[in-house]
Amino acid sequence: MKRILEAHTRTIAQAAGGGSRLRSAGARDTWRMRASPAIAELLAPLRADPAAAAVLLDIDGTLAPIVRHASDAAVPEQTRMTLIELARRYRTVACVSGRSAAVARQMVAIGSIAYIGNHGSELLTPGSREAIVDPEVASWAARVHRFADRADTPSLQQLRIRREDKGAIVAFHWRGVPDEPAALVAVAALELAAQDAGLHTHRGRKVLEIRPPVAIDKGRGIRRLLAEHPPATALYVGDDHTDVDAFAGLRELLGERAVCVGVRSEETPAELEAAADAMVDGPPGVRELLGLLLA
Repeated sequence: MKRILEAHTRTIAQAAGGGSRLRSAGARDTWRMRASPAIAELLAPLRADPAAAAVLLDIDGTLAPIVRHASDAAVPEQTRMTLIELARRYRTVACVSGRSAAVARQMVAIGSIAYIGNHGSELLTPGSREAIVDPEVASWAARVHRFADRADTPSLQQLRIRREDKGAIVAFHWRGVPDEPAALVAVAALELAAQDAGLHTHRGRKVLEIRPPVAIDKGRGIRRLLAEHPPATALYVGDDHTDVDAFAGLRELLGERAVCVGVRSEETPAELEAAADAMVDGPPGVRELLGLLLA
């Protein structure tokens, strides 16, 4: 049964120093994990046997706050230390990102966990120096980059639309641009041009990705990581459209033993909330959730 936690619309009482403090229904507060029996119930199978469980986490918007420039994003040190402890206790800990696997590892800065990069098309195992790239995806890299070179025009740059090269995927970001309506028109034209060129496109949170015309999604990457030796149960936490694919992939592999938690923000996709077993508010809520796994 779904347990969607309505952090912004419900009133909760929280114990504090022998008394209680009432939070108004309009307050934009994060649920405390200790006040959520539903979350505790969902995590109980993982906590009961960590050595047989997997913890899988998106990065941007989940572990790290969303920032104007993607290159400025960082995982808070408190969260990073929690991940290190999780890696010691749980069978598998992995970060699943739209960034390249190598960049994801640089962000998180933990070498003892796995990284699934470029929305499932790359796998960087613990201790490895190079990611394993899906060969079908890699074969399209040159064509994607040729298109991006033509598309990244001076007019696009004047709108402050920023290009990010991610191996076989190229992303164009417009978060924080001075004229967002003009940027959206330019991005829509870019999207149509890519599709006309036989490439696939994908929109995220103020980003358009130009992709090879092959199947790419986080769910495929998760199955690739876990299929040979499936865990008894697993948790996935994410905040964006692409994380719905991760939910589906994990459920395909584990059925009801998969626990899928969404991360709420001002840009939460409706389909993410509909697909999640529960929701937490932003990276602070995720950090509390991870702390509960260690309690």
